[in-house]
Amino acid sequence: MKAFKVLFALLLTAATIDSQSFHVGKCPKPSVQEDFNVTKYMGTWYEIEKLPAVFERGTCNQATYSLQSDGTVKVHNAELLSDGTINSIEGVAKVKDPSQPAVLSVNFFKGVADSPYWVLSTDYQSYSLVYSCSEFFGVFNIDFAWILARTRTLTEDVIKQLHEKLTAAGVNVNRLEVSNQTACDVMVMT
Repeated sequence: MKAFKVLFALLLTAATIDSQSFHVGKCPKPSVQEDFNVTKYMGTWYEIEKLPAVFERGTCNQATYSLQSDGTVKVHNAELLSDGTINSIEGVAKVKDPSQPAVLSVNFFKGVADSPYWVLSTDYQSYSLVYSCSEFFGVFNIDFAWILARTRTLTEDVIKQLHEKLTAAGVNVNRLEVSNQTACDVMVMT
């Protein structure tokens, strides 16, 4: 009974946090990009829309991916904070199973479990649709989704198509937030 109370308190706390996407049950298992080519995916991607993420606090969010000699991917995420400073973090992503190269795991902190990074769809040149979901105690999950682009804007037609793919994957697109990609001239990736 004590474990149930702790779990209930945890879920109640989670439900009160506005900047996350919590769900009861297990993570969905959406289809990922067929024949994903990690090399073609490298470079800078700009965040167009996302499910709320407590770890993202700024605007002009972008990620740069660089293939390393050992086959892992260097991940450099950056955002512009309200005080004008650039907040950034580096991590490492890796393909877990070569037969499913669109299913990656990413880690930003040593000693912390990797997070899923699933490329659901990309054309490599203009858009990418990414999904992540982590289960806790087999009772609830937290998911994230990002619509990314090679430029700071994406056409409404493409966004609509990506919304349809997310909906088919069981993601509530009504929770997506439009990312602010204006006044981003100060953002320079290193």
